[in-house]
Amino acid sequence: MQLRKMTLMIAALGLALTACPGGGREDLSCTADTDCSEDGTEICHPQAKVCVQTCTASTDCPDSAKSCEAISSSNTQKICKCSTDALCQTDERVTDASTLSCDKTYSVCKSTGMTTPPGATCTGSGQSTCAYGQFCSGGTCTAAPEAAATCENFSQNRPNWSAASSNGPVIYSVTGTDYQVGSAYCQSDAPNAFIVRVRAYRTDADWPSTRAGLSGFFYVTTGSDKLDVVNRGLLVPNTGYNRTASNPKDAEFNVYLCRPSNAQTIQVGFYFTGGNPVCENINS
Repeated sequence: MQLRKMTLMIAALGLALTACPGGGREDLSCTADTDCSEDGTEICHPQAKVCVQTCTASTDCPDSAKSCEAISSSNTQKICKCSTDALCQTDERVTDASTLSCDKTYSVCKSTGMTTPPGATCTGSGQSTCAYGQFCSGGTCTAAPEAAATCENFSQNRPNWSAASSNGPVIYSVTGTDYQVGSAYCQSDAPNAFIVRVRAYRTDADWPSTRAGLSGFFYVTTGSDKLDVVNRGLLVPNTGYNRTASNPKDAEFNVYLCRPSNAQTIQVGFYFTGGNPVCENINS
């Protein structure tokens, strides 16, 4: 009798350990709604690719994601959205909620370091529907460029950036657009100018409406000298700053860099405060 009682207790304990109502997952990643809860209270977020809770009012949502809002302006289905990393770290759906943070792009709790799956489809340019640290390239989400460890521009004082934990502006394109001999922007000791176009997006707020509101944009030389692009007046006059009309979180910056007349190439380094360092060779 005693043995039977012990067996039943062990069986009950086993059920208690495996059931784990409301929790027990290692992460919230998904590719389809069927990867989420079986009771129909969750769906797979179409862009973020994590399980999110559906709702009709904020009272339906847990403390970890208390706002009940539409997925996007084009998708009116309501889901529970987060606002801070700290609240996500109370999410009872995962075994170790401390590994969760609030993805500010979609306002959903995600495992730290998780990104949109490589190759996910997107449209347009800039961030589009891709995760922070990626950009839309040729219709697919692609990792934003980041200077290699061997880039001499950032051999000293390299910015500490991570797609998993940073939130500064992301540079996704650096290209040479013109080479001006005897440029009106330059002095006689360095008469020629490389014109370099930098494209970047931000997720925290819109870019300012005029260049007067810009800050934290740096050009880094191969000697690791850091120059403030705006304060040094390195933006091309009149056309050096253009915020995308249809998406004010996306912008392009046209920078002029003067060099001696025998200069044929230039290696440039750029970054925004809190953003990714980018290194590129530009030819005349």
